[in-house]
Amino acid sequence: MKYLKSQKKKKITSSLIFLLLSVIVAAIVVYSLNNFAGVSVTGSSEFSVMVLTILSYSLFPLFTAFICIDMFAGEFADHTIKFTLTGPASRLNVFLGKILAIATFIASNLIVVAIFSFLFSLFLNGGISNPLRIIISYIMAFLPIFIFALTVVLISNFSRGTTSAFMFSIFVFLVFVGLSVAFPQIKSFLFTSSFDWYKLILGSYINVGKIFRIFLILLGYGIMLFAAGYYLFEKKDI
Repeated sequence: MKYLKSQKKKKITSSLIFLLLSVIVAAIVVYSLNNFAGVSVTGSSEFSVMVLTILSYSLFPLFTAFICIDMFAGEFADHTIKFTLTGPASRLNVFLGKILAIATFIASNLIVVAIFSFLFSLFLNGGISNPLRIIISYIMAFLPIFIFALTVVLISNFSRGTTSAFMFSIFVFLVFVGLSVAFPQIKSFLFTSSFDWYKLILGSYINVGKIFRIFLILLGYGIMLFAAGYYLFEKKDI
């Protein structure tokens, strides 16, 4: 059990280091283009907002999917889940504990990226124009990524292995993104289209009604996915 926990810690630490390196690489690219090519990559936006937008559609969901699959499909595949489920804790407590760990992982990723992107923004932009709004943006970014995590958890609980869980998770993500492009009239009802919903607070006008509507949609997704994920987790044989 200690070996398994250390392995998970290594994976989590590796993802945080990789995210940090991604921010550093992005800062180097932006600095090089600004100073040697005369190209403003970030435009009128902050560097930290640009980084958040890029990672929200790439590394954040990818690393989140890895952790979710490892905690559910992975432990069922290698039968290590038996050590947990044969203990005194109920399946509900085990499920809640895993979900809390995933939420903590997502929050940690966002915090690390926020801190270092802020520091690089001070260097690249000479300051941060709206620090409070950017902080709120990173907080808002948590919810859609967490909804994606619950989607992966649901998939992991009915898949037969880690590979199938990962492939189907990517497939679902791409289908949702494709539907939002092909059918823009239903875009607001797909949680993947809200990965950048924090941009609603960055403009001169804040549409509170739209923000609240998206929040309710994401909340609905969260309740349904959590209930469905727990139901499958409860019924799954070990």
